[in-house]
Amino acid sequence: MAEFIKLYDENPSEREIKRIVEVLKNDGVIIYPTDTVYGLGCDITSNRALERVAQLRGVKLAKANFSFICEDLSNLSDYVRQIDTPTFKLLKRALPGPYTFILPGNNNLPTVFKKKKTVGIRVPDNNIARAIVSHLGNPIISTSIYDEDDVIEYTTDPELILEKWDKLVDVVIDGGYGGNIPSTVIDLTSGEAVVLREGKGELTI
Repeated sequence: MAEFIKLYDENPSEREIKRIVEVLKNDGVIIYPTDTVYGLGCDITSNRALERVAQLRGVKLAKANFSFICEDLSNLSDYVRQIDTPTFKLLKRALPGPYTFILPGNNNLPTVFKKKKTVGIRVPDNNIARAIVSHLGNPIISTSIYDEDDVIEYTTDPELILEKWDKLVDVVIDGGYGGNIPSTVIDLTSGEAVVLREGKGELTI
């Protein structure tokens, strides 16, 4: 049975954030709000939890395209190869915001992602997600939670999310109604910005 924790984006309770971080440190899997859709995630350093997330999404972990949720751009160099000034300026202008940037990964990627040459970086404009990452001390991975209903592609009501995921995850965070438009995905690996998926946010490139 998942814990259902209510948090407010303006001022998330530090006590509850610490509880969530403890769950993550113990190979837990959580569902949490972002500035777009609700995400399914875990600590990027926990192989056991990463396997669980991949299983829940029905994908092989080595081939999964999970994003890294970061607090800000300060730990970018931990996972990303050196980027040029125009690219950094674009990231600084866009983040925090509803974008996933595909960047060239470096050798510090967690073991399970070593074969991947790229990494998707997200810094959501959501205090809950960023507070979790801040207290954890490293990124969490993220993948959207889909709905089987073709009309409602993403579930937005936390109580309905709990109903569906109650026995599959450890914590469901109620951060209010989520959106149903995913992040815009922008590939920056070739030196030019290429939009791979139009989503929320209008960034002038």
